[in-house]
Amino acid sequence: MSKAKGFINEFKEFAVKGNMIDLAVGVIIGAAFGKIIDSLVKDVFMPFINFILGGSVDFSNKFIILSKPDSYAGPETYDELSKAGANVLAYGNFLTILINFILLAFVVFCLVKLISKARASLEKEKAIEAAAAPDPADVVLLTEIRDLLKNKN
Repeated sequence: MSKAKGFINEFKEFAVKGNMIDLAVGVIIGAAFGKIIDSLVKDVFMPFINFILGGSVDFSNKFIILSKPDSYAGPETYDELSKAGANVLAYGNFLTILINFILLAFVVFCLVKLISKARASLEKEKAIEAAAAPDPADVVLLTEIRDLLKNKN
């Protein structure tokens, strides 16, 4: 019975440790942040890119048919050819995912850079406040004693 209680106590200690809670909060916030970034790329950047390029940046239906079953006579779309068992080189899907990745990486880079600037500014303000703060009374008193001893010699 004591082994079970010891195990449960160890688990409680592990589960409520600060690092464990911090990790859980980080994962939850990271998932929410990922959704924000995905939406920013999909709903804000992609429409501008589509407008600039005069069409769509979705290349997922671009492919090369390497071979298809002889009996296949259906539409030559990627989905239909894949279902029929055709050998298809789907370079367009890769390009679409690559473009999305580059945009995501760019947005994350810009946000990290912005956050780093904000942190540096905050740290600078804290350093200025710390430098401007008056010395505690005991430090002032010790400084005066030191100066008196210097003048005495």
